[in-house]
Amino acid sequence: MDEIQDSLSEELNRLHSEHHRYAQRLDELIQKPYLSDDEQLEEIRLKKLKLHAKDLIYAIERRVSLAVV
Repeated sequence: MDEIQDSLSEELNRLHSEHHRYAQRLDELIQKPYLSDDEQLEEIRLKKLKLHAKDLIYAIERRVSLAVV
């Protein structure tokens, strides 16, 4: 069970790190007065990736909380 918890913990750390990276880059893009076409596409892609990472974080946390009960 410890191996599974360690694995989930590592995955959560990785996902939190990714989510933070996406948020930082989005903040950089939001600060710009104008976005190029490529930057607009990057913004859309980052929003989707950030949301996906958040969904995975919640799914793992839910699985862990259900396993504890």
